[in-house]
Amino acid sequence: MDKIWLKSYPAGIPWEIDPTRYSSLVQLFEEAVARYATRPAYTNFGHTLTFADLDQLSNAFAAWLQTEAKLVRGDRVALMMPNILQYPVALFGALRAGLCVVNTNPLYTARELHYQLRDSGAKAIIAFDSAGKVICDALAGTAVERVILTGIGDLLGFLKGAIINFVRRYVQRQVPPHTLQQFDKFSAVLALGHTLPFRAVDVAPDELAFLQYTGGTTGVSKAAMLTQRNMVANTLQADAWLSMFTARRQEQQVIVGALPLYHIFALTSIALLWLHQGGHAILITNPRDMRGFVKTLMKHHCTVYYGVNTLFNGLLNTPGFEKVNFTNLHSCVAGGMALQSVVAEKWKALTGCTLSQGWGLTETSPVATTMPFGIDFNHSIGLPVPSTSISIRDEQGQELPVGAEGEICVKGPQVMKGYWRQPEETATVMLADGWLRTGDLGRMDPQGFVYLDDRKKDMIVVSGFKVFPNEVEGVLARHPGVLEVAAVAEPDVHSGEAVAVFVVKKDPKLTSEALIAYAHESLTSYKVPKHIYFRATLPKTNVGKILRRALRDELAQTERATH
Repeated sequence: MDKIWLKSYPAGIPWEIDPTRYSSLVQLFEEAVARYATRPAYTNFGHTLTFADLDQLSNAFAAWLQTEAKLVRGDRVALMMPNILQYPVALFGALRAGLCVVNTNPLYTARELHYQLRDSGAKAIIAFDSAGKVICDALAGTAVERVILTGIGDLLGFLKGAIINFVRRYVQRQVPPHTLQQFDKFSAVLALGHTLPFRAVDVAPDELAFLQYTGGTTGVSKAAMLTQRNMVANTLQADAWLSMFTARRQEQQVIVGALPLYHIFALTSIALLWLHQGGHAILITNPRDMRGFVKTLMKHHCTVYYGVNTLFNGLLNTPGFEKVNFTNLHSCVAGGMALQSVVAEKWKALTGCTLSQGWGLTETSPVATTMPFGIDFNHSIGLPVPSTSISIRDEQGQELPVGAEGEICVKGPQVMKGYWRQPEETATVMLADGWLRTGDLGRMDPQGFVYLDDRKKDMIVVSGFKVFPNEVEGVLARHPGVLEVAAVAEPDVHSGEAVAVFVVKKDPKLTSEALIAYAHESLTSYKVPKHIYFRATLPKTNVGKILRRALRDELAQTERATH
């Protein structure tokens, strides 16, 4: 296929990257910590680790994993932490020891955690102390031999850390009691690790770096096998896209780290890309505390924001955000879910910075397309990043002409090796010659810009007519009385499916009649919601993406209960 998107590439951005530049993430990491040793790398709760600190602490952790935990090259180790300083220390320590990292949501239930630990075969887990009870309930039948628990304060300095840990445990009671018979404390692990020898591991490009769990394009949760080469490539692809800011790199970039680092979006864009760039990430442990989030932003002149639509919308609706200093802000990127035009417009009006949209998925490490910075929001998810091809295919996997709608397929060095121990699922999504079927529907215009219509499984079919939830949500999000909105299919005896909308009100006086009338102004009749359900909150993933599936399931259960 012709790479028509290359004619739209901004000046200075290379068409290709060299995915062999680093043999592994370890090599990329060790170059960065040596080059930027004196710079701040991560800040959390007012305490900062420099790149040199990160080097020393991760080295100690790696030594402990090798010597005390007796983990060997290729073993899997689970990380179960929010955005705290211990996460990057554990992450890079595990990678330096030659291990494969299994990122795990710290809010998982025992059932969810048990499945992931058993499926991955993880031999150790490093977790937030509040997850102790969940871990205790999840361990039976898994291969886990060592459990390491850590509190928020463990790397915040002796006095400050001790106070924070005491308050969380005994005043706020955020650490449920558990009955784990054997576990190690993270601080003790590091103390011992500093006295142990570290043996460098020469990790090969095709070895697994991560088992990153995802719902994937079909079926139940499964692990995308992301190799060292996949992750190095995507880091360099994102780096190349930022090359237009080369002149700015003389001053250190300050990144808002609100997305959970255990999620693939933040893992690549914050933990890896900005490590490679020598950036300073401000870790936000609880971004749902919007007022506390804004207070933290007041203390830093951030240059880069990453987030999802709900995060940016939440900040815009939090009192005090308008007082944040945006003087140095130059790059804002939304991903993970569709960016709504009203959010993009309000963001630029307030901050003066364009909110760009990118797209990808866990199976692509994750970045596949992104908008050139500085171009106002136009609903496109951008151009394929360097060394990446996009093809729009039909159900049979045949390429469609420019402008036609079909399934977006991706090819590039960032595409996963496959699904862990699930060859049938892998065969379902992988086409010949390395093409990945993403399950997303979209099209490409003559300039090579890609437009995402929706997920195949989220499409609503009303009397044979296709309705894309993104379109309905985009219209209703503009109503001044709407804070958040999600559109899903609801079973309907007459049309098969109808459009149902769940809404979080911004204006308590908003009625369903007023919202339906508003929808009629911009949507043809079959796209107008038949039912509107008001909720105090909407279910979301760990990264803040609204869970349409949970809402569909709720409606389906209600339908079954009435028959």
